[in-house]
Amino acid sequence: MLLDDTVFIRTSHHAMGTVMSHKAYGRDAEQCLAAVCGEVEWLECLLSRFLPESDISRINLSAGIEPEKIRRESFEVLSKAVDYARWFPGCFDITIGPLAQLWRQAKESLCQPDDDNIQQMLKLVDFRDLTLDSWEMTAKLKRFGQSIDLGGIGKGYTGDKIIEVYQEFGVTSAYSNLGGNVVTLGTKPDGTPWKVGIQHPRDETKIMGAVAVSGQTVVTSGDYQRYFTDSRGMRHHHILDPRTGYPADSGLISVSIITENSMRADALSTIVFIAGLEKGLEILSNYEGTDAVLIDMDLQVSITSGLKERFEPVPGLSVNILS
Repeated sequence: MLLDDTVFIRTSHHAMGTVMSHKAYGRDAEQCLAAVCGEVEWLECLLSRFLPESDISRINLSAGIEPEKIRRESFEVLSKAVDYARWFPGCFDITIGPLAQLWRQAKESLCQPDDDNIQQMLKLVDFRDLTLDSWEMTAKLKRFGQSIDLGGIGKGYTGDKIIEVYQEFGVTSAYSNLGGNVVTLGTKPDGTPWKVGIQHPRDETKIMGAVAVSGQTVVTSGDYQRYFTDSRGMRHHHILDPRTGYPADSGLISVSIITENSMRADALSTIVFIAGLEKGLEILSNYEGTDAVLIDMDLQVSITSGLKERFEPVPGLSVNILS
C-alpha cells in the first residue's frame, strides 16, 4: 500500500526499561518504523548494563582485568560521556555504576544504604579510570568492582540514531518518545510545530505546560521519574551526585533541555539537575541554541529566554523568564 506524505504510521514497543512510541509520516513510514524499532533493539544490546552480553556488561565484568573489544557505537557514547565528565567534573560520571547498584538494592529493600557502604562505592567512581583505545576499539576500567552506567546519556544517543534512520528512509516529519526523551524531525505535515508536554513533578496526571519544537529534542531529568520511599518515609530519587554518592539535592526537581542534539540534551539534563539553577545556567550559556525548562522544589517554573515565545504554561501558572 502506497502512502502519501499526509498519512502517518504509529507504533510502540518496550525497550530500555520504558515504553517507547514512534510516529512517522510518508509513503515509507511503515518500513521506517520497523527499522527504528530494530535500531533501538540493537543499541540496547550494546549499551545496557543489564544484558550480560552487551558491550557495557563485558567492560564491567572485565574491570581491573583486561580491555574489551567494543562496537563503534559503544565507543562513540563512551568517548562523549568522558568528554562531558571532563568538562563538568562532579556533575557527570558514567562510572557511577557501583553506586547506582547500591541504590537499586536499597529500592528493593526500602532501606537507605549505610553511609559507610556509600563511601566505599564512591571510591570506585572516577571516569579517569576508563581507558579508551580508538585504534584497537577497546575499553577498560582500571579497578576491580568499577562499572559503567549509561543512564544519563544512552537514550540520548539512541534518539540521535533514530533521527538518522528517519532520514535514511526519506521521512521528513516524525516524532519519537523514548520515555522522558522526545526527538522530532521537521514539523507536523501541516507545518505546525510539535507540542511536547512538560510533566508536573508532583502529579503525574498533570503537565506544567508545553514547548513547541521543530526538528529538536526535549529531554527531561526529574526526581519523579524513578524514586522510592524508604521504611522511614524518606523519598530517594535515582539521579545520583557523583561527589556525594547520594541523590542530587541542588534545589531543582525537574530539568528539560531543548536543543538539536539528543545525546547532548540527555547529558545536559543530568548535569544541570546536579549543578543547580545558577551553575546550570552558566553551563547552558556555553551551548548556542540550547534552552531549558527548570522547576525548583517550590514548583516555580523558569525558562531560558529562547523559549519565551515557544513555552505555553497551563492557565494560571507563573513563569520566570531567565535572561
